[in-house]
Amino acid sequence: MKTAYDPEAKFDIEVHDLPFRRTARGRQLMARVYQPLGAGPFPVLLDLHGGAWNDKDRFANEPMARAVAASGVLVASIDMTLAGEAPYPASVQDANYGVRWLKWKAPGWKGEPATLGVLGSSTGGHLGQLLGMRPRDARYGAIALAEAPGIDATVRYVAARSPISDPYARYQQAEKRKREDMVQKTKNWFVPWDTIYEANPQQMLERKESVTLPPLLIMQGALDDNVLPSLQEKFAAAYRAAGGECRLEIFENCDHMWVAEPGPQTDRAHEMVKSWIQKYCE
Repeated sequence: MKTAYDPEAKFDIEVHDLPFRRTARGRQLMARVYQPLGAGPFPVLLDLHGGAWNDKDRFANEPMARAVAASGVLVASIDMTLAGEAPYPASVQDANYGVRWLKWKAPGWKGEPATLGVLGSSTGGHLGQLLGMRPRDARYGAIALAEAPGIDATVRYVAARSPISDPYARYQQAEKRKREDMVQKTKNWFVPWDTIYEANPQQMLERKESVTLPPLLIMQGALDDNVLPSLQEKFAAAYRAAGGECRLEIFENCDHMWVAEPGPQTDRAHEMVKSWIQKYCE
């Protein structure tokens, strides 16, 4: 059935939490599902949290998830393995599994699996880029989904807020700004250290790695001194040069975490994500 999505629509939503998967150390990861109350079928969105690979959980992007779901999108926000539990690629594996898991679950929640896209914030945006560019990477798909082994991890699009498109350049910026906490968190996740180059979307493009290039939306704060706007401009140009579609939107007077606070620029980000979903959900 064709999915008709109107970003101006208004739906009541039902929110529920359910078990997602267990980490290698046995911690129960959860998913928070935002279910529009209507006939459907609805577009489907997987939300990946930020937190410098070390922190946060499925609640981190709740305002965006609620706003998008209330327009008629089935949204699932997932917990992921944190760097203190296991380094790269553990959380990428969680996210890859999440794509397949949500495609499997979506019909029961009136979602259309073929429309699935990924939304990622900060390091969640980095994970979204890795997912989108390497959907068939055997390392990333190492967690089997026994209930539906034939489902793949391809995505229709990626929407990212302040993504870490070049983790090494962001690490250099943290060193320059003497942000020891961010320096350490980066070292916690990229183990061994050379993986900061291997799992680097910017460098993947520069070394002309064979990648998939789903349509990519990047929303970037102009005042962000964590991920510099110039780095996003460089990445967007490389993505386009490789043949992909990349829309880069700069949010004036906004820092790295502007969507955490209500306001016109946060509302604009919500509307931009809805428009991106509409463009690619059919």
